[in-house]
Order: sequence, then C-alpha cells, then structure tokens
Amino acid sequence: MAARSDALSAVPMAVPQSYRRAGSGPVLVLVHGYLGGADQWQDMIAHFAADFDVIAPDLPGCGGNAGLQGPDRIADFATSVLALLDALDVTEFTLLGHSMGGMIAQEMARLVPERVTRLVLYGTGPLGLMPNRFEPIETSRERLRADGVERTIARIGATWFRHGTAGQGFDLVASLGRQASTATALAALDAMAHWDGRAALAELGMPALVIWGDGDRSYRWPQVQALWEGLADVRLAVVPGTAHAAHLEKPALFNMLLADFLSEA
Repeated sequence: MAARSDALSAVPMAVPQSYRRAGSGPVLVLVHGYLGGADQWQDMIAHFAADFDVIAPDLPGCGGNAGLQGPDRIADFATSVLALLDALDVTEFTLLGHSMGGMIAQEMARLVPERVTRLVLYGTGPLGLMPNRFEPIETSRERLRADGVERTIARIGATWFRHGTAGQGFDLVASLGRQASTATALAALDAMAHWDGRAALAELGMPALVIWGDGDRSYRWPQVQALWEGLADVRLAVVPGTAHAAHLEKPALFNMLLADFLSEA
C-alpha cells in the first residue's frame, strides 16, 4: 500500500497536506469526488504504480485532510491541487477526476492546459448542478443539515453502487465520507452548484477519455454526452452493470479501459 505524506511543511495550508503516492514514471494524478478520499484509489494505485508515478491527494476537508475547512468553489479546489503538484515539482501529468473531482480536473485543465498531457473525466459532467441527478442539490443540502454527515454519506453513497449498500466498495466510501465535517460537506455542495464548465470544453484540446457507468444516477447521459460532443479529442467508455463508482464495482474492467487509453501515449 502506498505511503501517505501528512506533513508537507513547504506547502501552504490551502493545499492538501495528505496524499498517497507510489510508483515511478509518467505522473498520473487521481482526484476524488464529494466526501471521498485518496484511500478510495488504493487498488488502482497498486495496479498502475508499476508504470506510473501515481499521486492521489486528499482534497481539503476530506480524508487525511478532514481537519481543514473545504472550499466552496471548484476553482479553489483546483488551485489547491495544483499547488500541491507544484510543491512536489510535478510539471506535466495525466489527470483523472471522478465526480466532483471531474469538475476539479476540468478546471485544472482549463487553468494549465500545457501541463495536462491527457485528461480522464470519470462519472462526471460539465455542469455542477447535475440535471436529473437522483435528487436536487438543494435537497441534499437540506437533508445534510437535518441528518448530519454520517447518515448523509450512507444515504447518498448507496446511490453510487448498483447494489446499494451491498455494493463492493460501499463500506470504504462510507468510512471516508464520515471523516468530513458538516461545514465541509455543505461547502462542497455549494462549490458544485456554482460551477459551470460548459463554455470551457472547447478549450481543452488534450487527448481525453470519458468513463461512465451505465447505471450512474448522479451524472445522467446528457451530462456525459455534453463531454463527448464538447471535447475536441475524446474517447468514450461505458462500463456496463455499474453505477457511479465503477472503479470499485468492476475494478478489472475499469483498469483495463484506463490502461488502454494511457497506452496511446
């Protein structure tokens, strides 16, 4: 299992202080989504570390960074991850973002397109309000205030798996989500609600891969279609029989699809 770094004295407090890193070679950056953490990538890190220098940050307010207050804007998440990569002397990298992390990845690619050699947008879309999501963000906000983080991540996390709470990986997702504060969870919902990346899609000219589980209830097909049609150099991979957490539900198939795209380089 990859070692975690929990104290980077040269990194500003706004930057993730906790991350996983393993392997050597071209850099592959993995950005998790709402109430996630670097630990959700542990199997992928082990798989790809043979050929890549894999870096998976805990976003501010999440996972090993749960002691930090999370931002309420996607751009602030993006600049935070970029600052971490700067502190690690990473200049070029393949970038994968999942869910809210896909919004962060799009923002990072817009800010520093010359540094992102390849872009993977997984279970995400270009509009933070997420049309046709299993419930409106405002409903999630109200229920989060009423129920707290632990019950919220259990309820929302169950929708990320085809088999709900029995899904492979659900317990991991729930344990990561419980680490975040209510303030961080609310701020992240605000960050998504205020973000719209549709106008920037045409600017993202690097080779891109869009990965989507065919049963995803958070990001429906119109969101995925917008990425597929809006990006200049894009491939589309649909993972059958999965929902929002395809990399946990069918890891072998997910890794094969990602490896095929990375092999093009």
